[in-house]
Amino acid sequence: MTQAPVFFISHGAPTFAIEPGTLGPRLQAFGQQLTDVKAVLVVSPHWQTRDVQVMTTVQPSTVHDFGGFPAALYKLQYPASGQPDIALEAARLLSEAGFATSTDNQRGLDHGAWVPLMHLLPTAHVPVFQLSMPRSLTAAQALQFGQALAPLRDQGVVILASGSMTHNLYEFSPYATQAEPYVQEFASWVHTAVLAQDTKALQHYRDLAPHAQRAHPTEEHFLPLLVAYAARGNDPAQLIDDSIEHGVLSMASYVWGAQP
Repeated sequence: MTQAPVFFISHGAPTFAIEPGTLGPRLQAFGQQLTDVKAVLVVSPHWQTRDVQVMTTVQPSTVHDFGGFPAALYKLQYPASGQPDIALEAARLLSEAGFATSTDNQRGLDHGAWVPLMHLLPTAHVPVFQLSMPRSLTAAQALQFGQALAPLRDQGVVILASGSMTHNLYEFSPYATQAEPYVQEFASWVHTAVLAQDTKALQHYRDLAPHAQRAHPTEEHFLPLLVAYAARGNDPAQLIDDSIEHGVLSMASYVWGAQP
């Protein structure tokens, strides 16, 4: 490939690692195409810091940063190596874009990273590193974040922004069998804006999208979509999956720069 692809993956609940649903096999199919990439850069809402921190860990651990789930989840490991050299290049690009950055050579992979990677690249043969999200990140800054990272695609770096199309855990139920209508309406509005490349609408989604406040009581799981969208270059969006889990978690996920 001439440019590595960009993904936005709704990582759902941690149980997605062992319950692939419809999204898991589709991610695996895309992953089989990633034969000549150098690394995967992950942005996850489960690593938030004051300023941007860049993982330079040589061999990141698998962090089980959740509680109360089946014992099988805590036995899972994702033994990918790190990629400190490219991580430092990412730090340089973000610094030049005006983001204060520092490095962390001890950080492991949180579940926002390794859970979707269990499906996308199950053999963990591609190096992985993460960038933290600033706690104060705004929608406009998330777009700048993605634009700053876009040149890494030319170096064979896959950008994987992990989040959730909807993320209202106050309404989460493991026993829900039907999707809440507001979840579908919000995801449909975002889908239209993404396909139309309506950057202004996406930046102001909180005011324009139906049920935005209910779909995202806090913004951290939506902003990775804007990071991925801004790193897309001229590539059109492709919907990977639009299933809904547990009634309120839209698994809608996108890729730019790859074919099914």
